[in-house]
Amino acid sequence: MIRLITPDDTAALIALAKDTISFKPNELEELGKMFSDYFNSNSDDICITDEDNGLVGVAYCTPEHMTNGTWNLLLIAIHPNYQGQGRGTALLRQVEQTLTRRGERILLVETSGLPSFERTRAFYRKCSYDEEARIRDFYDVGDDQIVYRKVLANPLN
Repeated sequence: MIRLITPDDTAALIALAKDTISFKPNELEELGKMFSDYFNSNSDDICITDEDNGLVGVAYCTPEHMTNGTWNLLLIAIHPNYQGQGRGTALLRQVEQTLTRRGERILLVETSGLPSFERTRAFYRKCSYDEEARIRDFYDVGDDQIVYRKVLANPLN
């Protein structure tokens, strides 16, 4: 069941990110701050989870500053035991539909160019995202940032 996250989900979502994406301690700390800010502000951010006898997935996106209708998917993760079942696609589609209903225009996704992230990049391509940019050595020497872009169907046009 896909639903909005609650403050009680925070610890489980951080554990999910740690287990799924192998976040480093400083990245987990930043993720905790991101969730805290989400709950302690009136932000437009979207954070949803997939629940199946526990939290098995999460997606988080935020508007890009100083743009008109451009959003960035900062996090999407599915527990390894639940990958390959369409859950990631369902979470991503829910984010896209929510943004489209709001009249937003573009969703960006950033990921690593390392070979170990090929499955992630294939997922975005399968979901109709186009590679828009590559920033060499962004994350570290030899670890490029790859930016994917999808134009959202805007019902207001």
